[in-house]
Amino acid sequence: MIIKSNTAKEIEVTDKAFAVDYNESLVHQVIVSEFSNRRSGTKAQKNRSAVSGGGKKPWRQKGTGRARAGTTRSNIWVGGGRAFAAQPRDHSKKINKKMYLAAMRSIFSELHRQERLVVVDDFQLEAPKTKKFVEKVKSMGISSALVIVESFDENLWLSARNLHGFEVCLTNQINPISLIEFENVIVTSNALKIIEERLS
Repeated sequence: MIIKSNTAKEIEVTDKAFAVDYNESLVHQVIVSEFSNRRSGTKAQKNRSAVSGGGKKPWRQKGTGRARAGTTRSNIWVGGGRAFAAQPRDHSKKINKKMYLAAMRSIFSELHRQERLVVVDDFQLEAPKTKKFVEKVKSMGISSALVIVESFDENLWLSARNLHGFEVCLTNQINPISLIEFENVIVTSNALKIIEERLS
């Protein structure tokens, strides 16, 4: 298939990477996995065995007229442990490589179908100027975008880092969440070729 750049330059790419059917359930599964894998899962509360104290029986079993008690650290006592205390856990969900790549192909194909994938010959700035970056994306009619480049450009990164709705990343940093998070995806022609190699 042919993808046209912003200068009407035709770039030939494989159908396997940019013309597959959108698999919504697979994309959902991969995105849920991405969010789950970002969770730290470090919250922890103390149950009755973890709080300090409570080793001695507060009063004898019978004869006081009070309710029987074996410890001062029961979950119904002030200062006691928590019932069903939260413990650290691993929230990660495993997605195999084949499924992940299929989801990425599905997302890129859908972006292309919806004309949200914008290919540019290059995206370089002579100086780190946010104003120049804004002018460049406005000339394309874009108000929110993920910019994918093939190599790190300090001027581009510094120009975009303070802008809401824009993010610059390298080809090895893209993930399903970042691709669907923005209205558009701007990708350089060289970066597109690298992505094509990874997905095909």
